[in-house]
Formats: sequence, C-alpha cells, structure tokens
Amino acid sequence: MTLISRPIAYLCLGLSMSLVGSYVALSKPLATAFPVMLLAWLRFGIGAVAMLGWLKRPAGEAPLSRQTRLLLFLESFLGNFLFTLCMISGVSMTSAVTAGVTMAAIPAAIAIMSWLFLHETVARRTWIAIVLAVAGISLNALSAESQAASSEAAQHSLLGQLLLLAAVLCEASYAVIGKRLTASVSPKRITALINLWGFTLSTPAGLYLAWSFDFARVSAPIWGLLLFYALAACMWTVWLWMTGLRVVAASQAGIFTVLLPVSAALVGLLALGERIGSMQFLAFGIALASVLIATWPQRWSGPRG
Repeated sequence: MTLISRPIAYLCLGLSMSLVGSYVALSKPLATAFPVMLLAWLRFGIGAVAMLGWLKRPAGEAPLSRQTRLLLFLESFLGNFLFTLCMISGVSMTSAVTAGVTMAAIPAAIAIMSWLFLHETVARRTWIAIVLAVAGISLNALSAESQAASSEAAQHSLLGQLLLLAAVLCEASYAVIGKRLTASVSPKRITALINLWGFTLSTPAGLYLAWSFDFARVSAPIWGLLLFYALAACMWTVWLWMTGLRVVAASQAGIFTVLLPVSAALVGLLALGERIGSMQFLAFGIALASVLIATWPQRWSGPRG
C-alpha cells in the first residue's frame, strides 16, 4: 500500500475531526426529526449503499485473517455503536458540560492506550500537546457552563460519569484499533467494513422503529441534511482518519480530536447563530496550539551558504 506524506496525513486527520464537529453541530435538527436508533440505522444504510465499491479487496491485499475480522468488529462496536450509546446516556444523566470536560481526556487516553497496546514511544512534546489539548477542551466546557448556569443546573451522577468515561475509552480504542488495522487493510475497505457492521448492529432496532415511523412528515431539507450527515459520518471522516493513521502515530493523531469542538463551535456561530464568548476563543486558541506543537517539524533545514 502506497503511503502518503506526513503533511498530507496531518491534513487528513484535521479534515476528519473538523468534519465530525461540523456534522455534530448540523445534526441537531436530525435528532428532533428521527429517534436516535432509527437515525443511526438510516445513516449506516446510506453509507453502505455509497460504499458498495469499497468492499472489494484491492489487488495485492491479503485476505482478512480471523484476528483482523475480530478487530473490524470491535472497531465498529466500540467506536460507532457503544460510543454513541454511552455518550447519549451519559449526557442525559449528567450534562453537556460534564461530557465536554470528560471528553477532554480523549487525547490522553489515546496516548496511554497506544503506549500500552501498540508500544508507541510518546515524545515529550506530544505529552505537552496533550496537556494543552485537555486544558483547551476543559476550558471551553467550563466557559459554556458559566453561560448556562443561570438557565440549567448540571446534575452529577456517578453512573453518568462512568458512562462518559466508557465513551472516552471507546473512542481511544477506536483510534488504537484503527492504527492496527491500517497495517494490513486499505483505509477505504476499513471504512466500508466497519460501516457494514454498524448497519448490522443497528438493524433490529432500526426496523422496529421504522415500522411505526411516519416518514412522510420529514421535510426535504431534513432528508438532504441526513444525506450529508450519513456520507460525512460513515464515509468521509472515517476514510480520512484511517488514511492519516497509516502514517501518523496514534498518540499524535489523538491530539487532532481537539478540532471537533472547535469546528462545532464555528459552525454554530456561522450557520446556527450561536454566540461564542471571549473565554471560549481563548480555549480554542490553546487547543489549536496543541495541534501546532504536535505537528511542528522537528528539524528545519536552513538555507545553505
């Protein structure tokens, strides 16, 4: 498999997380139009149709081993199915602010798991970038809490916190397993196969909910938004992420997750009319600094005399 250059890999990782933040912000109308599991089933179904051509094994790629098949299932089960359930349930028992602070642990969790299971050497500046990433996301969540404190009191539940922690571990597992898969399977095929597993896992609940759902009341703009959401969530973001993971260490790639809340906030500002405070701008600046530190070339070749 041909490898891309490191700057292109950084671009793929950054675009992937930026797209995730964009469709998360734009999917608010979808969550009110469809039940969660029906939305997931429709999303995976559209993705499966769009990626039929990606299921075929490329020439020169080895057949899937039993271990690789298990990893593909775990990638979909942990990264798509279980992550969504833990996140939604955890937020419902605590608050979006608590979830934001908890999700700030994702870069650190990815670094630790890549060190434990992939035996990656995490550089000092990567740890510095991780600390800045955690600080930036946490500051953003806490600033949002101060703005919403007057209208809604946060409820803290031990079970909710445990579910959010499980969501962090699921997301970290997604990055680590994805890094292992890219060593033997092409990014396009990984994307198509884990989406197919997601469709399989969500089909029982999806069919049950679709039986009694009134699809006629869904407007044309919502259908268009669903198409974008499905292609972005199932196809574009996963393919870009796996393409970047083939070149970049999982611990370093995890820092790009800070772009998710940044892009979501920008979409909320530009498309949904939401407001961003000065403290949030500072938080995003710290988060973006972590990406800059993590991706800055170690050596620059100066001009020759």
